[in-house]
Amino acid sequence: MSSVVDHLAELTGLHDRDVLDVSLVGALRDLMQLRLAAIYRVVGEGADRRWMTRARLADGDVSAQSDSMWADLSTYPMIDVDADRALCLHRQEAFTVDGKPARAYFPLANEFEAIGVLELHTDAQLRPDEVRLVCSILRIYRNFQGLLDYSERDTLTGLLNRKTFDESFLRLMGRAMAAPSIADSPPAVGDGRRVALQGSGHGSAWLGVIDIDHFKRVNDGHGHLIGDEVLLLLSRLMRSTFRFNDHLFRFGGEEFVVLMRCGSEADAASAFERLRTNVAGYAFPQVGHITVSIGYTSLRPEDTPSVAFERADKAVYWVKQNGRNQVAHQADLVARGLLTEATMDNSDAELF
Repeated sequence: MSSVVDHLAELTGLHDRDVLDVSLVGALRDLMQLRLAAIYRVVGEGADRRWMTRARLADGDVSAQSDSMWADLSTYPMIDVDADRALCLHRQEAFTVDGKPARAYFPLANEFEAIGVLELHTDAQLRPDEVRLVCSILRIYRNFQGLLDYSERDTLTGLLNRKTFDESFLRLMGRAMAAPSIADSPPAVGDGRRVALQGSGHGSAWLGVIDIDHFKRVNDGHGHLIGDEVLLLLSRLMRSTFRFNDHLFRFGGEEFVVLMRCGSEADAASAFERLRTNVAGYAFPQVGHITVSIGYTSLRPEDTPSVAFERADKAVYWVKQNGRNQVAHQADLVARGLLTEATMDNSDAELF
């Protein structure tokens, strides 16, 4: 029992989701002498849902294996590659399968949906008390995940909140400046949506700032409840427009931020332009059509979160002053003499 408590204490002391999954499979392997423990998450949408290995630890492994977060979606296996795992996801029920090795499957879910499966391999089929132990540990794991969501996500939209931005930025920068892994294979076609990193350097990581045009008019004309509905629907458009591994934030009010990796400036521009088009073409209930102004910048090795954000924000400011409903690349505006690297002197122009 003390061993279980020790592992639970370690598990709930972590605040990094990647490390949390690794800790979970490590704890289960040590407690139950498993041949393998693995967490598989569902990524992608609709018929293109796939398995991403979050943590896989076999007996004798020194460290857990995981898929690259920045690989092209098509490199991950389809959901139906493992019938038992897919069945567990669909039914949302734990079950065991006898064999050599014996296997056990446990569904993983958050407050809203099924998100993955825990798969265990053993020499003999798990006993009922062992199944109950795993289910109990998973309840603690789920509750702790919920606490992380509460502290890290915007309560209205479910996007990441402002206080998580700096850490996400620094982690992205660390990955972007490193050499690409084998899993980061180049895609067949670069359309800004299914792009894996092709090389290192500051051109591979991007920050975009998104601001709703005339949002004050929505609140004043329709009320804050309708305004909140617009924010929620915009967040859903962002999720459907960007890739599953892009970081999406709500900074507060009508301001949103995207952190992502792309193979080129053209891919980044295509992704942001696609969002602008999707928003402009969407009919928001009671409000009708709205537009967004978007500014973006490539991340540089010397960047801090505030410096990179300021560059993209200046591009948004330029868009607001020059017609709105556009996408602007900060470096392009500078090259054309429309913007300087120096801090802008904000005027009294009406921006919202």
